[in-house]
Amino acid sequence: MASPLLTRRQCCIAGALGLASGARASDVGGADANIRISTLALESDPTSQLAAKVMLEAYRRLGMEMDIVSMPGERTLVSANAGETDGELYRKAGLEKTYPNLVMVPVPVASYEVVAFVPRHSVVTVSGWASLRVLRIGFVKGIKVVEENTVGMQVLPVASLQQAFAMLDKGRVDVVLANRISGLAALRSMKLGGIEPRPQPLAFFSVYHYLHVSRQALVPRLGQVLQDMTRERWIQHAQDEILSQY
Repeated sequence: MASPLLTRRQCCIAGALGLASGARASDVGGADANIRISTLALESDPTSQLAAKVMLEAYRRLGMEMDIVSMPGERTLVSANAGETDGELYRKAGLEKTYPNLVMVPVPVASYEVVAFVPRHSVVTVSGWASLRVLRIGFVKGIKVVEENTVGMQVLPVASLQQAFAMLDKGRVDVVLANRISGLAALRSMKLGGIEPRPQPLAFFSVYHYLHVSRQALVPRLGQVLQDMTRERWIQHAQDEILSQY
């Protein structure tokens, strides 16, 4: 059921996204030169695009090719934790407490801002997670920060942001919780102008790349590469380029 977020061809030409070429994949040798990374299926999601661009470049600098496999909901984490894929594209810190076979690369690849989306003329007030208790909440299944903070509430998790916003547009939920830029991108693609985010975020945090324990030898090398990319402002430039579209 999973569909690739980026094709093998796109992964192989990842060098076109970055700076000068690093080591060749052949220098790493054999299967170790290739890595399969899973991620939550979020259509045309700017944060996913940024994380993919950053990690494609990071692995390219190590002389490796990365395939990204898009999966629904919890399946992406279960697969990465079981070693069916080599890791998870991006998640918040602390994921290893629930998925002990995943090891975090301790350099951020992007940031994530959870906000409440409501109809433009809605009188709904959102002032922290507790204020959502009286509301019907839509969100994409598998976004852990939302799942953890809405336990016991009236939730309706769905497979995509498009589904969540369609429910909001039809009045089936009162609010949709999503990453701000991801939500704006989805609304733009759906041509829904009557929905907007509340200004105050419910959560704001950095997100990190994770590897399965079988690949943990790559963690310090990736950490150094990501530090270099941060110092060079490579990641900032990539973020500015993607966000400028929205």
